[in-house]
Amino acid sequence: MFHLAKGLYNNWNRREQYSILILGLDNAGKTTFLETLKMQYSLHSKNLEKITPTVGQNVAQIPINNNSILRFWDIGGQESLRVLWPKYYPQCHGIIFVVDSTDRSRIDECSEALRSIMMDEEVEGVPVLMLANKQDRPDTMEVQDIKEVFNKIAEHLSARDSRVLPVSALTGEGVREAAEWLLIRLQRNKANRPPLYK
Repeated sequence: MFHLAKGLYNNWNRREQYSILILGLDNAGKTTFLETLKMQYSLHSKNLEKITPTVGQNVAQIPINNNSILRFWDIGGQESLRVLWPKYYPQCHGIIFVVDSTDRSRIDECSEALRSIMMDEEVEGVPVLMLANKQDRPDTMEVQDIKEVFNKIAEHLSARDSRVLPVSALTGEGVREAAEWLLIRLQRNKANRPPLYK
């Protein structure tokens, strides 16, 4: 009887776990976004002033609510590391693509990196959230301009949940809303990419 009760309790308390890739060019603010998100959910995080470029990956699990855990894979964005991105696609449930809104000189490179992600058949049907980061700075591109870059790519895709949101990973503005938007899309996409249960 004890084993039956324990099994029922464990099943009742299982949480859905979704894996999210945080991608983007180097210096876009991917790690700062992840550390700020951890702070928003009262988890231990690094000092934002001491974040260095990611060589490899950072991983964090964030319980978004009582039923869901988001497992984030923040993967380095240097050109030499982008060849590793596709290895993560088959296991991911969603993708966050972070754009440095202040770096006009690299917007074409950013567009190409995003296009290569979106055209990979392993991410078919996966929700994609593009974050126009560094909106706290006075020299940022308009969000509408960044949306145009994204929309040109999105036009060629099948029906997929995708969106562009303005954020400031440094101040936290829009960070929590981004995670909540993505969670809703992940839950809607369960039939295509079922979560793990922990």
